[in-house]
Amino acid sequence: MDFVTELKEKAKKAGKTIVLCEGEDKRVVEAASIIVKEGIAKIILLGNKEECEKVAPGVDLSGVTLIDPTTDSKADKYAELLFKAREGKINKKTNAPEYADVAAAKDYILKDRTMYGALILKAGDADGFVSGACHSTANTLRPGLQVIKTAPGIKTVSSCFIMVAPECGNPYIKEGVSVFGDCAINIEPTAEEMADIAIASADTAKKIAGIEPRVAMLSFSTKGSGNDKKFTDRVTKGQEATKIAQEKAPELALDGEFQFDAAIAPEVGELKAPGSKVAGHANTFIFPNINAGNIGYKICQRMGGWMAIGPVCQGFAKPLNDLSRGCNVDDIIATVAVTALQS
Repeated sequence: MDFVTELKEKAKKAGKTIVLCEGEDKRVVEAASIIVKEGIAKIILLGNKEECEKVAPGVDLSGVTLIDPTTDSKADKYAELLFKAREGKINKKTNAPEYADVAAAKDYILKDRTMYGALILKAGDADGFVSGACHSTANTLRPGLQVIKTAPGIKTVSSCFIMVAPECGNPYIKEGVSVFGDCAINIEPTAEEMADIAIASADTAKKIAGIEPRVAMLSFSTKGSGNDKKFTDRVTKGQEATKIAQEKAPELALDGEFQFDAAIAPEVGELKAPGSKVAGHANTFIFPNINAGNIGYKICQRMGGWMAIGPVCQGFAKPLNDLSRGCNVDDIIATVAVTALQS
């Protein structure tokens, strides 16, 4: 059984309800239909029948719960939830309260389906949330940060991609699955944030990807090889992040800083980092910033033929995930399955 099929089978057993916020997007409508028909999850799709039929004519949405916020009987309840969650918060542009009252909050959520979906999740009317096919990461994650918030004890919200090898496989990743973090949320993480990302991504690797994580902290330098005066802050950040992560999670197989080839290729790892248990055998890769991470996963996806599932968000109190705007129907289905397993 291939990884994605296994993922979907596990999601079927979980029996979760996931809210999809973008009924205006053809790919999302098609994915919703398939997910329900295959029994991967129950789906709440935000939109109305006319809109869905216009973007995806002929798609059978029987079994999908279609909710139009403008006619939903629960809109008042969700508006009150938003008002209470943001009460006392000031709009920096207007220097006035974000929402003067519940009525103002309701006006807002009737225009913003992403926030509406987050409130469905907040209220416990769904087990997970997926959006982002036609919205930016910022628009998708803002409601999560404002109303779902972080899990107890978590300081850093982050993301990772579960990368699935093409059918031909890969000589370096024997499991056929690896994890890349953080490619979507943290632009220039500090050493402490990078350590948090590593620990969270290792947890996702184990619980969702089903692999025993071997975590490499990536850099253009391996064990100080690039520690030139011009780049001291960049190299030392990776070194400090490695140290912090090792102290926080000593049970993890985690090491760095490594160049990518030293992390993945045994012959290079042995040459550049002899004695390391991770060098040359890594399957979970932590990038030093969003530039490297975003470029890296897209090269792997577009040139290497790997499937990129995610971004899988880490650190929220409830499962909330973002889609790449370049996603296809299969990507959406896989992300829903992951979200169901996070519940």
